[in-house]
Amino acid sequence: MGDPFRVCITVRGYELDTQGHLNQAVYLQYAEHARWECLRAAGISQDRLLATGVGPVALEVTLRYLRELRGGDEVDVSCAFHWGEGKTFRIEQDFVRADGTRVAALTGVGGLLDLSARRLMPAPQDRFRELADDPHPLNL
Repeated sequence: MGDPFRVCITVRGYELDTQGHLNQAVYLQYAEHARWECLRAAGISQDRLLATGVGPVALEVTLRYLRELRGGDEVDVSCAFHWGEGKTFRIEQDFVRADGTRVAALTGVGGLLDLSARRLMPAPQDRFRELADDPHPLNL
């Protein structure tokens, strides 16, 4: 596996809490943004997913806060998919400040939902591989 996909985000003032650091819920939004950008880099848009009747779902998320982010800070948010057997996959995401300081870490479990049956699809990596123009950002 090569380097994970990354997206750079600048912390905006309206995302700060009363202590002046990034609101805890915004970390989840940054992680979600990075995941969608990773899919987009692979050639998979939300419209493309909907047109084929599937959608990614988060089943479990654990977020560890290690350091604070403040307004104007730039943070790289990575996205690394790890595929296994069955209906789920793991995602690991690191939040790293421009100076190299790791500020947060997210681990998650996801799946690919059949939107008609409302059930997880088996072997989601196979469907993602079929949909991707470039499977490399997805570690496929």
